[in-house]
Amino acid sequence: MSAGKHIYFGGTMAAVSDTPPAAEQRSRKAPKVRAVLAGGLVLGIGAAITLAAWNDSEFAKGTFTAGAFNLKGSTDGTTFTENPVDAPASIGFTATTANLSPGDVVSAPFAVRLDAASTYDATVTVSTETSTESLAGLTYSLTRTTSFGCGQAVSSTLVPAPQALGTTPPGVTFALSQGEGSAEGTPVYLCFQITANDALVRSQTGTTTWEFSAQSQ
Repeated sequence: MSAGKHIYFGGTMAAVSDTPPAAEQRSRKAPKVRAVLAGGLVLGIGAAITLAAWNDSEFAKGTFTAGAFNLKGSTDGTTFTENPVDAPASIGFTATTANLSPGDVVSAPFAVRLDAASTYDATVTVSTETSTESLAGLTYSLTRTTSFGCGQAVSSTLVPAPQALGTTPPGVTFALSQGEGSAEGTPVYLCFQITANDALVRSQTGTTTWEFSAQSQ
């Protein structure tokens, strides 16, 4: 018999084992297992709790508006209007152009400027847009004048005579300035002078259209 406790019943000694039954051992171990499991649950909950990160944002916005730019022309130096290619301004010559003969010289003023809404200066290029029918025996010159009218002082020559009517040499340009505040731009005054020579053909008819193309600076 293994060592253990001894209990006497009526003079008879009975041995009592120190080793608890298996069920008792399991019952004693169970609280420990539960404690371990419970501890594991507590640790699991603790790992799931995380403080939310702080977030903050800054925003910047840009607004972009294109500047205005518009060229106008005038045949009288006072009233400036838009004159597109399909409706060009008709230049008023000092003498009738319906009955020219060799040696005749006719002239007509013209002016251009930027409108009040324009927010840029401009470079204007002069060219020939189109010509129709016959312009034989006709030449011209184009000058800048100090004020409106072909009788005014000439400040510069843009196209020297005799330039064949219906053509424009390359690189004919001049500058235009925008107006201050809400004012119209500073006008540029021009003078076209047409000369008929001996090559003029009787009863011929022809037209030519100049283009003033402004590019913002």
